[in-house]
Amino acid sequence: MHARRLTRTLTCIAALSLATAGCGLSGGGSGDGGATAGACKVDKGNVGSGKLTGDVKGTITFQTTNLKKDFGDFFNGVIADFQKAHPGTTVKWIDDPGDNTFTSRTVADAQACTMADVINVNAPTATALTKAGYLLDIGTKDPDAAKPFVPSFWKTATFADASGKAIHTTLPWYTGGVLLTYNKDLLEKAGVDPAKPPTSIFGLFADYEKVAKAADGKFFATMANPVWRIPADFDQMGIKVLAADGKSAVFADDPRTTQWVAWMARLYKEGAMPKDSLSSSNDPSTLYSQGKVAYGSTNPSFVRFVKQNSPSVYARTAVGQQPYDALGVASAGAPQYISVAATSKHAPVALAFAEFLTDAENQTAWCKDPDVVIFPTTSKSLDDPFFQKVTGTDPFSQARKLVADQLKTASTNQTDLSPAVQNAIVAQVQLAMQGKKSAADAVKDAQEKANELLKQGS
Repeated sequence: MHARRLTRTLTCIAALSLATAGCGLSGGGSGDGGATAGACKVDKGNVGSGKLTGDVKGTITFQTTNLKKDFGDFFNGVIADFQKAHPGTTVKWIDDPGDNTFTSRTVADAQACTMADVINVNAPTATALTKAGYLLDIGTKDPDAAKPFVPSFWKTATFADASGKAIHTTLPWYTGGVLLTYNKDLLEKAGVDPAKPPTSIFGLFADYEKVAKAADGKFFATMANPVWRIPADFDQMGIKVLAADGKSAVFADDPRTTQWVAWMARLYKEGAMPKDSLSSSNDPSTLYSQGKVAYGSTNPSFVRFVKQNSPSVYARTAVGQQPYDALGVASAGAPQYISVAATSKHAPVALAFAEFLTDAENQTAWCKDPDVVIFPTTSKSLDDPFFQKVTGTDPFSQARKLVADQLKTASTNQTDLSPAVQNAIVAQVQLAMQGKKSAADAVKDAQEKANELLKQGS
């Protein structure tokens, strides 16, 4: 429901044009004591070295993505609390629809020097805006900004500026998690013990194979389209996907990649996956809710979806640990972020509000909202009894506690592939799954095609 909106991933970064004059942050430079951020004139305190100072007074804009309809009361309350704590401040809330042009529109706003003072961004948008110099370097402007956050999530808040230097231009806000969701009855029919989740991706594949043999076409293990698994499975297995500089693909160098593709081809041939799902963008939601797929989505919000849409299947649903495999810990995925515009005319207000919005108290309060399935990024929030003292034995309660425990040590080092590169790899795996080429050839060709695109900057 609401979680689908909250976890929407915007992948239009490849279409961006960031060729603005004077990109990057620079201090001084004008006779009036001003400075520039991107192509915009800004207060010199917004850029360069040194902690941000100034009165927390003035009017700012705060932009979210498709939250006002469902969470208006909550965010209006946060705004009211902030304004009460800081007399002389006004926060004007605007809500973007969050469509697939979000990143390009946001960059255009930045170039026009009209971007919101405080803005909710995802990783692709933060990458583009940081490189172009439009976001406040929060790590420099407030050296204490990292303190509330789980270290791994603070690490994800780092993006490269125009020179390639990593700087903290975002505050981690909320995140999802990864777990196994499965139909206990279907697993038992296949001779798979629901109480003993596999510890490796290949172990999970072996369980898929058992389901395929037991089901005989009456139900399936999972969906076929590898787009759901690339590069997530590779990351979990410790397969290096890209070179350190991100300019070339290296996954074909690891023999386990070919083994993975061979497994996918075998599972597809043996009926572990619906034949018509190979190129479908549908996730397991519908078929799982109909009792036709044994394993559901790895997103914790999926459990609530099943509860709301299929109570009978929910009664047969359980959750377990996603295989740690070679990574050794759970994968958390990249969170959503809050950034402050370097172009803000009232940067002290904007930074204060961004930190207020993402503090432990407000993160915890939002995560307790019954209409949202998200997890906080502050250490104190994850220690809250809401997550740690779960009394319910229902799947959703257990999912909440499992993910909260994971997030304290979870890996946030996700491989970031552009849609073009990911699709090129997926297409070759699909050919192997159809038996049109060998696993080895598919991997070799996938890497070659990925490298062609990476050289083009795609």
